[in-house]
Amino acid sequence: MTDATIAAVRGRRVWDSRGRPTVETDIILKNGLSGRAIAPAGASTGTGEALDKRDGGAAFGGLDVTSAVAAVNGEIAKTLIGRDARDQEAIDKALIALDGTENLARLGGNAVVASSMAVLHAAAAASGQPLWRHLSQGRKVRIPLPEIQIFGGGAHAARRVDVQDFMVMCPAASSFAEALDWTAEVYRAAGALMKQAGKLQGVADEGGFWPAFASNEEALDALVRAIESAGFKPGSEVAISLDIAASEFGRGGVYKLALEQRELDSAGMIALLGRWLEAYPIVSIEDPLAEHDAQGFKAFTAVYGERCQIIGDDYLVTNAGRVEQAARDKALNAVLIKPNQSGTVTGTRAALEAGKAAGFGTIVSARSGETEDVTIAHLSVGWDAGQFKVGSFSRSERMAKWNEVLRIEEELAGEAGFAGWAALPPGARRW
Repeated sequence: MTDATIAAVRGRRVWDSRGRPTVETDIILKNGLSGRAIAPAGASTGTGEALDKRDGGAAFGGLDVTSAVAAVNGEIAKTLIGRDARDQEAIDKALIALDGTENLARLGGNAVVASSMAVLHAAAAASGQPLWRHLSQGRKVRIPLPEIQIFGGGAHAARRVDVQDFMVMCPAASSFAEALDWTAEVYRAAGALMKQAGKLQGVADEGGFWPAFASNEEALDALVRAIESAGFKPGSEVAISLDIAASEFGRGGVYKLALEQRELDSAGMIALLGRWLEAYPIVSIEDPLAEHDAQGFKAFTAVYGERCQIIGDDYLVTNAGRVEQAARDKALNAVLIKPNQSGTVTGTRAALEAGKAAGFGTIVSARSGETEDVTIAHLSVGWDAGQFKVGSFSRSERMAKWNEVLRIEEELAGEAGFAGWAALPPGARRW
């Protein structure tokens, strides 16, 4: 059996898609094999997620990560050297115990998640398998349904519109490759329509077109037109998915829609989203209410949970305990899975499995501040998540992940099917 003992740990400062510092970790095994991973960073963040360690001060607007890198090269390295990289759970427990805080604030969630994921890559290398296959452990998997941004708003686009992500899903496609083909046509059509209207103004953080719209509904109308212009039937072939990211503009049960200069209470917010669900081919809505509005989540899901996927992101922060409580409360029916919210591979897997046990949809997701790291592409397949959310259909930090799943699908030809409609609630097919 290959020796998977960790011989060295190396941390370094690298750069993310916003040109901001982040942490990269290398794990080197005694046999010479290695694993590498990079920590992403979010703009719209939940209060319960793992906390990145930043230096503060003048350099890079206070966002430097030299202290987090020092933690990797110091305390984390001392803790991991000599351990077996194949024992992910023991390693992650050791990292959590070493940090000693609830949100990994001492060492930094960025230092810990980069190290945890790098260990996973090293273990896969020791097994002589691609990461996705190492993760699947011989279990049957599916190729995930992609969720792809066309217009970026909210915290990803200077809050030009209130809704953070206007996305498409192609559940009627026959494969991941075809879903990307269809999305490419919709993305191209959206750009052409915005150019014709004199509203093409670049792209937002995740590569979606900058939302030069006068209202949130105008963005929805434009997305439907783009689907039709690309030659597809809205809803039955290409459907809409939204990330409201309501925690960004909802406080104390009051939702301030800056674009439309109005305020809504929880009931008003639910009514607004309900009207959108009636008028537009929407099959998935993420964080429709703010993270502390538990009653709002329950009320929304009670009415719309049979016909629409309702995802918890800031509300659940990739935490198994929160997922289990949400299932008991019937507060939603899907969970977004982000490794850096949890801080460790083990915690991330636990949240995903809790979602599956509850019958929830599970969506492995990137962050708005990303890199060339493709770990999550392998997680989405190897853990059979069923859905995958990366951002838009432009910018290399996004395309690297879409392209990686394309390669995996090719390798799995004949072994795994495309999740398609089966990844969504049955009622979503009403269109």
